[in-house]
Amino acid sequence: MTVLEPLLQWYAAITPQTIARAAEFYAADAHFRDPFNDVRGVPAIETIFRHMFASTEQPRFVIIERIAQGDQAFVTWRFLFTLRGAEYQVEGGSHLRFNAQGLVIEHRDYWDAAEELLQKLPLIGAPIRWLRGRFKAG
Repeated sequence: MTVLEPLLQWYAAITPQTIARAAEFYAADAHFRDPFNDVRGVPAIETIFRHMFASTEQPRFVIIERIAQGDQAFVTWRFLFTLRGAEYQVEGGSHLRFNAQGLVIEHRDYWDAAEELLQKLPLIGAPIRWLRGRFKAG
């Protein structure tokens, strides 16, 4: 899928200055969903990325694998960032659907917010780790 690589290159090099290029990759009414957001439209998607840069330090995506078939793709990635001096990484995947013009119409991120983020945070991490241990088999 030729439309996938430019999108992934944009993600791997995204900066506050390049967020405005989202309209080159997303349809005007694209739907974006992750564990914290569920929005529609390029301006709302850009807001999510601006918030990412405002709330974390040095955020960046590392693309790991990609599978493309027809008008769909699935991409695995690692999101790295710093928060209050501590380094974090979140591993996840994105299901992407494209329209006939090669623009993303559906972007759904899959990642475990409790495992990948919340249990690593100082105040709320301990109760989440305890709860996960409580429900773990064996």
